[in-house]
Amino acid sequence: MAIFKGAGVAIVTPFHEDGSVNYEQFGKNIEYQIANGTDAIIVCGTTGEASTLTHEEHLEVIRYCKEKVAKRIPVIAGTGSNCTQTAIYLSKEAEKIGVDGILVVTPYYNKATQKGLKEHFTMIADAVSIPMILYNIPGRTGGVNILPETIVALCREVKNIVGVKDATGNISQVAKLMALAGEDVDLYSGNDDQIVPLLSLGGKGVISVLSNVAPKQTHDMCQKFFDGDVEGSRKLQLEAIDLIAALFCEVNPIPVKKAMNLQGQNAGVMRRPLTEMEPENAARLEKAMKAYGIL
Repeated sequence: MAIFKGAGVAIVTPFHEDGSVNYEQFGKNIEYQIANGTDAIIVCGTTGEASTLTHEEHLEVIRYCKEKVAKRIPVIAGTGSNCTQTAIYLSKEAEKIGVDGILVVTPYYNKATQKGLKEHFTMIADAVSIPMILYNIPGRTGGVNILPETIVALCREVKNIVGVKDATGNISQVAKLMALAGEDVDLYSGNDDQIVPLLSLGGKGVISVLSNVAPKQTHDMCQKFFDGDVEGSRKLQLEAIDLIAALFCEVNPIPVKKAMNLQGQNAGVMRRPLTEMEPENAARLEKAMKAYGIL
């Protein structure tokens, strides 16, 4: 059984003006997601600025999220690193906290071979007993791409590697993956503009940035598809396209934090090296949010 089915939010980590984690606001954001039908929370991913959290902060944010959610929906922790031993450490600690699964990104900077990727992911999975989702995002990892054959082999050979978050943007590669996979790979879209296309190829859902500002709409997009209302799902996907483009007109999570601040969700500042959104892009985002009806 999949860790979750539907719309999982890649949740933002809100910060105070001094850069410290704003746990009070984080709790409010979690409650907002659950109240609006979000099917899972993915904490300390790219959108959560995990790369600028200390290990202590990283684990404390996971712990707070797990305790606040209190088993109402699954919590999946981002625990990836370009250092295999660091990823093992974070994954083991996340398991102790009690998360329902882990999301592990392709190693960045090192530029591992497919053999290296297999060994990296296998060593992490073997160090824990909870389910693990691979995260394939070549745009953030120096172009390193987990090939379909590698994903299928990992899901078949390692008992707790269960699927992949695909943010390649390559529909042809995803189709090849699912043709090879049978029922052995749980597929999640990592791109909000490709939710319905990946569902049509057998996807289980999405790990979504859009969900931070439009959780009900993102949940409904998935649920309508599962309920057989493909036309309704398609309509929701297309209605969101302009907003999604605006949410990614600068590097994530700069725009989504701006969007949340516009909504009054108080996501706060970005940690450097990320900076505030450029004024012309912020105006574009605000316009898209108003057109979509969430501002």
